[in-house]
Amino acid sequence: MNRLTYIGIAIAVTFIVIAIFAPLIATHDVTAQNLAMRYAAPSAAHWFGTDALGRDVFSRVVYGARISLQVGIIVVAVSAFIGIIIGAISGFYGGFVDKFLSGYVFNVFLAFPGLLLAIALAAFVDEQKMLEFFVGANAASVIINGFGLGLSKIILALCIIGWVGYARLMRGQVLKVREYDFVQAARALGASNRRILFTHILPNAIQPLIVQASLGMAGAVLSEASLSFLGLGIPPPAPSWGTMLEESRGLDTLFNAPHAFFFPALFIALTVLSFNFIGDGLREYLDPKQRRR
Repeated sequence: MNRLTYIGIAIAVTFIVIAIFAPLIATHDVTAQNLAMRYAAPSAAHWFGTDALGRDVFSRVVYGARISLQVGIIVVAVSAFIGIIIGAISGFYGGFVDKFLSGYVFNVFLAFPGLLLAIALAAFVDEQKMLEFFVGANAASVIINGFGLGLSKIILALCIIGWVGYARLMRGQVLKVREYDFVQAARALGASNRRILFTHILPNAIQPLIVQASLGMAGAVLSEASLSFLGLGIPPPAPSWGTMLEESRGLDTLFNAPHAFFFPALFIALTVLSFNFIGDGLREYLDPKQRRR
């Protein structure tokens, strides 16, 4: 792996540590307001300055890392799980199953730009009813109580649009791996379809999805920030990076208090870059043709 990969890993690990230990790292209460200190410049008392309501920007950025990484990890895990199962079924069984899934279901979701579909789901669909439809009333209550309405809405919207990329990639991998000699040998020995799929095909088809998951983390973090910036994410006063950018936009802030939007924007950029670097490094490492000698 190249140097950029290690830089990406270092940044990602740093942000994960920040997210885990946010209560210990934050220097102020993220919701505490002090209008007398609004848009105060960075200082020893407020390392990243304060925002329009006099809240400490450093503490809000620290807690924002927890929200962004939480969304990214859950969205990638759920989307990858759904995509792997559906893509594997589509590629392995072929025929009508493959035609229906890859020819109709995949294309329906791909016909809409991902972020626009997420915006539509977040803005116009009742979150509780949507959760109850997918996971049932009891599970929906547990999810909403655990994450809150705003966060669970973003996670659900991004999962609905995020699984298709994993499914298409897994389908292509399964179509390739199922023709390998060791798979044909297992079939000739009388192995069941379930054993062939889960024991022989999936372990040898999963590598590209590891790269996809790393890149998907960057996309999920950026999508969460975009939805929060548009007012469709976590409601105030929760410290989301996208919400902080939305609250600090405007020419007055640009010239008089650039720190209010610079630091959340910087953390978003660093997070996205770090996972992109990791994804590129994993692609190079897992593909022998791209390894540098």
